This record gives sequence, structure tokens and C-alpha cells, in this order.
Amino acid sequence: MVDYYDGTIEENHREAIERATTDRSFGNWIDGESVAASTDETFETTDPAVTIPITAVPRSGPADVDRAVAAARDAMDGEWGETTAAERSRLLREWVDRLRDHVDELALLESLDVGKPLAHAKGEIEKALEFVEYYASVGRGQEGVQVPVSNDSHVYTRREPYGVVGAIVPWNFPLVLASWKLGPALAAGNAVVLKPAEDSPLTATRVAQLSAGILPDGVLNVVHGYGEEAGAPLAGHEGVDKLSFTGEDVTGEEVMRTAADAITPVTLELGGKSPFLVFPDADLETAVETVAGGIFYNTGQSCDAPSRVLVHEDVHDEFVDRFVEAAESHVIGDPLAEETTMGPLTSRAQYEKVTGYVDAGIDEGATLVSGGDRPGGDLADGWYVEPTVFDGVDNDMQVAREEIFGPVETINTFGTYEEAIEIANDTPYGLAAGIATETTDLAHRAAADLEAGSVWVNTYGSTVTGGPFGGYKRSGIGRECGKDALEYYTRTKTVNLELDEPSL
Repeated sequence: MVDYYDGTIEENHREAIERATTDRSFGNWIDGESVAASTDETFETTDPAVTIPITAVPRSGPADVDRAVAAARDAMDGEWGETTAAERSRLLREWVDRLRDHVDELALLESLDVGKPLAHAKGEIEKALEFVEYYASVGRGQEGVQVPVSNDSHVYTRREPYGVVGAIVPWNFPLVLASWKLGPALAAGNAVVLKPAEDSPLTATRVAQLSAGILPDGVLNVVHGYGEEAGAPLAGHEGVDKLSFTGEDVTGEEVMRTAADAITPVTLELGGKSPFLVFPDADLETAVETVAGGIFYNTGQSCDAPSRVLVHEDVHDEFVDRFVEAAESHVIGDPLAEETTMGPLTSRAQYEKVTGYVDAGIDEGATLVSGGDRPGGDLADGWYVEPTVFDGVDNDMQVAREEIFGPVETINTFGTYEEAIEIANDTPYGLAAGIATETTDLAHRAAADLEAGSVWVNTYGSTVTGGPFGGYKRSGIGRECGKDALEYYTRTKTVNLELDEPSL
């Protein structure tokens, strides 16, 4: 990481914004060129560390979505629709190679836009490129099957792209979550219309610009705008053949309803309220480090964050003491500073939501044992919240049941295995879960009994290429990150060919 900032936090960020945006425009990217919204309206994206504007992006509407979908359809009807899996793999790898030359630029945009520590942003950019590269490889391995029927019939299946994919991504991990959709969708042969979140639109724009001259025009399109003005028209567009959405569960409901009008298939990766079970034989040092890393990374703005810790009564007190120490060791500060481990929340709305939950936890009778305040001094203008820890939490409290999406950990206690599993599963969500134990039998049994799409044992949140990721219950439909994701961007065609007796 290059350290070229030595002024106040505001001076640092104004310099960084100038560096990131000079000679750069962030318009919609449609049919291989940067364009304004049809209304010529824009809105500003804001640096949450200092609450000053970064740049303006188009405020798009239905007409802009129409234009992007039409461009994607033309690409499918043209050059892109004729490409082979091998050709697509080569083009995606060429694109990744170009993006790797711009990692520092992309990391700075991501850090400014979201409030991530710069080192974290760089790691996430590199992870996003790994996902695209992964799908460039596994996309070549897609195969149909031959179905044994009779000597008179040859029956086989083909995997074919849907056509135009609409992808809507949230603001917390802008490029990583976009890569989870772009990688398999493009490798499978689809064209994409991507709608990034209005709070973090910059890296999506830049990676699309950097596809110019590699991906054919219209294959990757980016349309900016607010959810109700651009996202909803994309979700309900009759020209979209497949829809993939990541975001909160309530919005996911609306996406499903909207897509249902055109009977558009959907993949949904939604929210979570993920438990982490600390059994009495756990290595507490590792457990504390694992949970703290999971809940405070990205300022708690992670759908799979382990936001409910269930601790066995025999080790509860020691765990709480150690965890509070770990929480208070986080360095809250300027995301551009190398020593910072936790930046601000991404927006004023998220700040108000998180602090509202802190107040609710206190009102409900949970014990606030650490944090909960807004730092002062140089950080007073940003959307910062201290790492916050509640003990004595009952599972029917609001802070234990609703997704806070901030650096707020809740701790409650269990006495038996059965009680731990019952509390862990007593949630409308089922995205992820964690287990801390040194007993193999216990780890496997708990992993089977937990109602979650991902379960980590003595670690947490290490989403990897090739490992399917997705939720149970209100946490979503479908899987991302693994080879299986290709199936969600293709449809199966069965071909039945009757064979006559050969005659010579």
C-alpha cells in the first residue's frame, strides 16, 4: 500500500479524491461507451470518512435501463452470442490481466466510496479478480450429458446461457459481490446489465470502462441510480432473462414480486443474523480473535457477520473479558492510514440505523459492556461508531433478531448442546454460522444441525473460490462462488434424436 498522505483527515481525503477522479468520468456504461442519464440528472456519492462529495454519477431511470438491456440483447444476437467457452475464457482472463494493472486505483476508489481501510479494499479487489479468473477457468468445463434411453434414440443435454442477465449489487462489498455475478454470468455466455448501489457506484463503473476493447460492446453494461428508479425497472424488465440480486431480505421480497410478473428466474443472496457457538472446550483465544475479526471487519457491514455469539456458561465470563479487550483494540480512524483497522459506516442512513439499534439494546435491558459511542476529534465529521458489545442478550430482543449491519456484537449464554442449537436456529435467517470447539464429533454434529448455508469451524467468513455460498430461509435462493453458480446462469435443453437402422 502506498502511503502518500500526511495531512489532516480532511486534507488527506481531498487529495485522495482529486487523485482518484481527475480526468475520470463515472457515467453509465452502455454499449461500450460512457453516457449520461436520459434526463441528464446526477447525484453525488459521498466519502463517509469526511462526509464530502467524491463525484457525481447519473441518476438513471427506466429509459436508461431500456437502453442497457437493448445493448445487451444486441450483443447476444451478435458477436458475443457466437463465442465459445474457450473464447470467453480467454477474453475474461485478458480483462483480469488489465484490471490487475489497476488494483491500486480500484482500491482507492473502493476505500473512498465505502469507508474501508485502504489495505482491506486492496485485498478485496484482488479477491474479486480471483473470482472472475476462477469462472474463466471452470466455464470451459461446462458439459451436457448423454441420457441412455434405447438403441433407437440419442438423447443428450446442452447448457445454454439465459441471454440478458440483470445484476443488482449492494454497497458493502461493491466489487467482490459484483464479481460473484459477473464471473459466472459472462463465463456462461450471457450479457449483463449491472446496477450498483447508489452509495458505492465507482469501482463498477471503472472495471466496465477497463473492459473496452476486450469484451465486445454491450456485453457488460452499468446503469447507476436509485433502487426505485433504476433497480425496480431492471428487476421487472421483460427483456431480462435472468435476475441476480444481493441485498436485504425485505428488498429481496420486492425483487421477487417484481420479477414474477415476467416469470424471470431469480438468484437472491439476502441478509443474515448469523450465530457463532462457543463450546466449553474451545480455544478461547482463537474464538475471540475469530469472532472479533468477523463482526468488526468492514465495520460490521457484512451479510454473514457473526453478530450473535452463543457462549457456554462455563466459559462465558472469560470469553466476555477477552472479547471486550479485542473490541477495544481495534484502531478506528482514517481509512487511508495504514494503522486503521476499522473505518466509518458507509452512509448517514446506516449510521442512524446502527445507533438506533444501540439505543434499542439498552432500552431492552441488554448490558452494554463496551463501545456504543461516536468517536470525536478528527473523526467527528464521519459516520463512525465504536465497536460495540452487548452481554446478557435474550434471543427475543430486537438486537438479537434483526440485522443491524454494523459493528455491534450480542452475547448470550447456553447450558446444553440442545439449547445452543435451538437458540442458533431460532431466527428467520440462515446464511451462515460458526463453531468453536476442539472436538471433531461435536463440530460435525453441530454443522449438520445448524440451519445455515455456510458453517465455519474455528474460523469464520473465509469465502473461497469454488465454495458455494448462499442461505437458508429468508437468507436467499441459489448459490454463488462455486462451480454450481454456472448452473444458475444457464438453462438445460434436452435434445432427442431418433436413429434409424443404417443402410448402405
